[in-house]
Amino acid sequence: YRRVRFPVVLALTGYPGMAGGLVHRLGLPDVAARLLAARQIRPTVFVMLGVSPLMPLDTECTDIPAGPQVESFLAQDVPRAIQQTFRVTASPAGWGVIGYSTGGYCATKLAMMYPDRFSAAVSMAGYYQAYRGQFVPNLWGGSLAYRHENSPDWRLLHLPAPPVSVLVTSSKVGERSLPGTLAFLREIHPPMRGYSLIIPQGGHNFQTWSRELVPSLEWLSRRLI
Repeated sequence: YRRVRFPVVLALTGYPGMAGGLVHRLGLPDVAARLLAARQIRPTVFVMLGVSPLMPLDTECTDIPAGPQVESFLAQDVPRAIQQTFRVTASPAGWGVIGYSTGGYCATKLAMMYPDRFSAAVSMAGYYQAYRGQFVPNLWGGSLAYRHENSPDWRLLHLPAPPVSVLVTSSKVGERSLPGTLAFLREIHPPMRGYSLIIPQGGHNFQTWSRELVPSLEWLSRRLI
């Protein structure tokens, strides 16, 4: 691979959560290594991150007015650091993001707001409206317009759809976010493309997300070049 520039996937935790949860509870490195050995995914650089770099603040991956600029950190600073350190592609066609729960919301939001950086996202049991983060009393600086900008639902209904692909996962029984997930799918229109993985039963937990991980990584790998 000495002349290869690798695709990159940002992997985001839920809230509260540390990057170790992606390793020890979701098993992302082991699953990816197994799929790579079986040639079910391409060699990829996985960047595993806690969704809130300033715990216990629940920033919802937002550039908080007069506060932490977490959206910019994830969408600009981290990719810049990865490109400067590793032999990875600079094209958005080779960058994706995956997350569970709050990380799923963040994955969708980042891809939709930064199609010049990411071309694909996987939201595992995510949500699609901008909620006030825990321990952050003024997440949007009191601006309803800024709150709307951080809502994937609102963006699809009021702004041009970005040219990205999104896979959403949920469960028919046991996952409270299912109605919001189905509503978001119905809102997707070209050039954005939506895909779904709805399993029969499973709660909002690592056991369920682990069942969804293999098809999610395979889906991402097919779309990143």
